[in-house]
Amino acid sequence: MSAHPDQTRKHVKLLAYAGLIPFVGLAVLLWLIDADLHPFVALALTGYGAAIVSFLGGIHWGIGFRNTTRMHNAPLFHFGWGVVPSLMAWIAITMPAYAGLPLLAVILGICYAVDRKTYPEAGLQEWLPLRKHLTIVAVLSCLIGAAAT
Repeated sequence: MSAHPDQTRKHVKLLAYAGLIPFVGLAVLLWLIDADLHPFVALALTGYGAAIVSFLGGIHWGIGFRNTTRMHNAPLFHFGWGVVPSLMAWIAITMPAYAGLPLLAVILGICYAVDRKTYPEAGLQEWLPLRKHLTIVAVLSCLIGAAAT
């Protein structure tokens, strides 16, 4: 038995907002712990941010595959863009947290800007307000975390 669409949307939003817990928790933790523990917590925050950025890119592969099955001449943009966030996040992980976390904040902002441009054509515009809220909190968490390092 499948879930009602409204119930599914509710669960998706709950999961999405729960995904902010590591961002906020680790950013706050960086301000509360001793400096000798900063590298470990900062790496956790950077790693989580990189995983989320990679996920955001992966969504575009899903859009690309869906469009390929619906329209045989679907643009390759989604496949090309889909790998860019992961590559940029990989660079951020290799940097010290004071530089990598702000880079992740920028990448998250770029991902949102791309999604604002491409989601409506993909029929996903209803998710943009949620994406905006998630992006704001994630970006602020990365910047607050970087300020603590």
